[in-house]
Amino acid sequence: MLTIGRIDYANVTPIFHALREHFPCSGYRFTGGVPADLNALLAAKKIDVCPSSSIEYAIHSERYLILPGLSISSMGPVASVLLFSRVPIEELDGREIILSAESATSVNLLRILMRKRFNCTCRYAVSAGPPAETLCSTPALLLIGDAALRSSMAVAGTGLRIYDLGSLWYEWTGLPFVFALWLCTRTAAKDRHQEVWQLAFQLVQAKGFAGREREIIADVSPEAAWMGREGLITYWRENISYELGEAQQEGLRLFYLYAAELGLIPQAPELHFF
Repeated sequence: MLTIGRIDYANVTPIFHALREHFPCSGYRFTGGVPADLNALLAAKKIDVCPSSSIEYAIHSERYLILPGLSISSMGPVASVLLFSRVPIEELDGREIILSAESATSVNLLRILMRKRFNCTCRYAVSAGPPAETLCSTPALLLIGDAALRSSMAVAGTGLRIYDLGSLWYEWTGLPFVFALWLCTRTAAKDRHQEVWQLAFQLVQAKGFAGREREIIADVSPEAAWMGREGLITYWRENISYELGEAQQEGLRLFYLYAAELGLIPQAPELHFF
């Protein structure tokens, strides 16, 4: 039985809903969690397949293969990877930025943007405290996923500056940013090749269903209770992409190149697909 990691964020709800609705999933075991926790489970081979932080592949590319045609990415605003700042971003040079403990990719994307785009050298620390309290004692805070979406609604009209990292990357490079890849362990790819092949095929089909059935999925999604049905549909339609075409791969390679230049990863890896 394949064990599949499931990110507990609104950005991936349509894929998992479509997978469960349109395909028999009795042969799969699902494990939920935030990206950082699922990265660790995948690295330890406690799960076989997962939409995993793209930086995890860069750090341990020898352990994984990429399922083709699938990602969690954006071409412009992503809406759920946000830097909240009490000062303009250019004035953060020399200051401390508090980071989300839930992400690895977004943290490294922020480091790249601050150093290479804004020429800022910042200090970084991780905090799991309430966002409102954290922002009272630090100039800037990075949030991802549902926490970012909730906080962006909560601080509206407060004067806080909100920077969308998907937008900052796209304006700078003209390329999409890939936040997560669907990865399988090389062990699963070898020992359960047919099962992984079947899942990869079903996920690509689920991607199509997810795009066509946003309204239906929103009707039964718990996130609609706090985002609103129309807000949730707009988020999926305008901010989140599940594609992994040539443009996404080019953006991914550039991200890896910059990460290697800054010493955030040992080297930029080749993309090896299942």
